[in-house]
Amino acid sequence: MLATAYLGYPHYLSPGDNSWQLTAATLVGLMSLPGLAVLYGGIVKRKWAVNTMVMAFSAFAVVLVVWVLWAYEMSFGHSLVHLGSAMRGTVVGRPGPALGHLLEQSRAVVPQASDLPGPALRLPGSSLVYFQFVFAAITPLLFLGSVLGRMSLKAWLIFVPLWTTFAYTVNAMLLWGGGLWAQAGALDYSGGYVIHLAAGTTGFVAAAVIGPRLRSDRESFRPNNLLLVAAGAGILWLGWNGFNGGDPYFASADAAAAVLNTNLAAAVALLVWLVLDTFAGPKRASFLGSVNGLIVGLVAITPAAGFVDGYGALAIGVVSSGVVWCSFTLAPRRFSFLSKVDDALGVVHTHGVAGLLGGLLVGVFADPRMIEYPVSRAGKGLLPATGAAGLLYGNPRQLLVQAGAALTVICWDALVTYGLLKFIDKVLKVPLCFSAVELEGGDAVIHHEQVAPPETEPHPEDEESREPVLVPAAARQVS
Repeated sequence: MLATAYLGYPHYLSPGDNSWQLTAATLVGLMSLPGLAVLYGGIVKRKWAVNTMVMAFSAFAVVLVVWVLWAYEMSFGHSLVHLGSAMRGTVVGRPGPALGHLLEQSRAVVPQASDLPGPALRLPGSSLVYFQFVFAAITPLLFLGSVLGRMSLKAWLIFVPLWTTFAYTVNAMLLWGGGLWAQAGALDYSGGYVIHLAAGTTGFVAAAVIGPRLRSDRESFRPNNLLLVAAGAGILWLGWNGFNGGDPYFASADAAAAVLNTNLAAAVALLVWLVLDTFAGPKRASFLGSVNGLIVGLVAITPAAGFVDGYGALAIGVVSSGVVWCSFTLAPRRFSFLSKVDDALGVVHTHGVAGLLGGLLVGVFADPRMIEYPVSRAGKGLLPATGAAGLLYGNPRQLLVQAGAALTVICWDALVTYGLLKFIDKVLKVPLCFSAVELEGGDAVIHHEQVAPPETEPHPEDEESREPVLVPAAARQVS
């Protein structure tokens, strides 16, 4: 009787590549939960901390369901809507589930809508589906920062799946799934346009349509816990290693370069923001300011991480931090519409402007010697590949292509966001904003929960056994 030997891997799979891909996906997932939930929950007033966490966790969950039921195939599947040639002008893919055993265990293929073959991935489809899910999930959590403190949970639970279906899938197909702008040569290494420019645009339009927070909240919105902000920002910084390091789909030299470039840009952007705060702006450094600089650097390097060398990464960090500092600090004084729209956490600046800058700067600094996939297959032979070239390397067209892709994302996402919110409000009759009572009471009224018990209220279990406390008259008068 012959013994049966079971092999752990299908013939196509690389354990190293697959392990790194799952690790990178987990790092990106941690950026959302608990990263952004903790970061935002620490920045907002204490009365909005629970609501912030509920909105973040619920969005992460609903995007996963939408993603596997139809949105993944719309982003990375076969063409449904196209302009001109179906192979060269794809805008969105055919909706369909990504749950069958064939997709989950067969070799991953991307992009499918392109007439240009993608890299020969050594991963199962389930790894690719989950990796791309965490990118789809973090996007609404980013623009959540624009509408905190007033957008109703009911409207949020309707808006997020609709926006993922009609906006995110188009962004992803256009630039990552072999669609129109990918065919034109647009570069977005890890989501400067698909995620961050989209989040900045969506957040700003949503804040304008929904309206501002309570006047008292807008005038005084002091962070309730800077230690939580530090924890969330730290998770974002290190989680970004998976965000950019996972996008080649290989545990490769380019993945390592992308991780190093990501940290270089983040570090220098943080320092530039601190210097500007200290010498040119409020004349004092703040921790929240340094977090803004950190995020700007991370966002700006995202579309360029594996296309530029270390010098390019440093330049992107310096330029993006300086420009966004000006837009964040100075522009609202000169352009009244920026101050009238209540973008609670300034997402239009730290993600929208930073993502736009990063996407344009990759058109300047992309170095053709930075090679994402070192070997290409032509017939039966192997040929050395080259990287993308930007303006500084003799390719001015790349900057024009980058600008065209950015304009498409801005216009489409603004249109979809406005239309969906009006549909929810006017057709479905679901209020976009909490009621006046809910706005005033926050978590205690909306969720009947609070992130910490009120300091003035005794704990119920201690009420009967508590001894009376004698307060001197002088202390009573002071209080």
